[in-house]
Amino acid sequence: MKADQARIPQATAKRLPLYYRFLENLQASGKQRVSSTELSEAVKVDSATIRRDFSYFGALGKKGYGYNVNYLLSFFRKTLDQDELTKVILVGVGNLGTAFLNYNFSKNNNTEIVMAFDVDEEKIGTEMGGVTIHNFHELTEIMDPEVTVAIITVPSVAAQKIADKLVEAGIKGILNFTPARLDVPDEIRVHHIDLSVELQALVYFLKHYPV
Repeated sequence: MKADQARIPQATAKRLPLYYRFLENLQASGKQRVSSTELSEAVKVDSATIRRDFSYFGALGKKGYGYNVNYLLSFFRKTLDQDELTKVILVGVGNLGTAFLNYNFSKNNNTEIVMAFDVDEEKIGTEMGGVTIHNFHELTEIMDPEVTVAIITVPSVAAQKIADKLVEAGIKGILNFTPARLDVPDEIRVHHIDLSVELQALVYFLKHYPV
């Protein structure tokens, strides 16, 4: 997001892509106007939170009218830099990595995995989902300088060494799908997605917080 939006809470920033995806669907269906209540029901975020999130960007809607879908979509497209292609690399072409390469953000036109890396000699030099798999040990030599984001889908024991190498190669953001908590410089942003923790949390909520 733009520098003048630094005051926006991180929780709000994380919800913006969710709003954007729903607005894309609304536009595709031909809907011209949407209320915060309709947004709330669709994205499962309470309407007060949605109104507060939107308020950080000024007057995006009118009371009693709701929000103009095309205007909101255009606004958030610029806010989220959706007109710019974000190149991503993937490290670790196991089962999860393979799924990422075959999917390759096919429903997100501004994000693309452009290179993949592994240490398995049988995989190096092959293609998967149209993406070439390279030798991880050659990362710093062949890295695309335009890439600043990496996805890690490797065994936990290797995650820190992988992260160190990525930082050395100029990566600024890491999406970490391993249980390991990475130690990186302060200027590097890491988002941890531990699928087993998410599943355990889901089971806990099902048991203790019935709908």
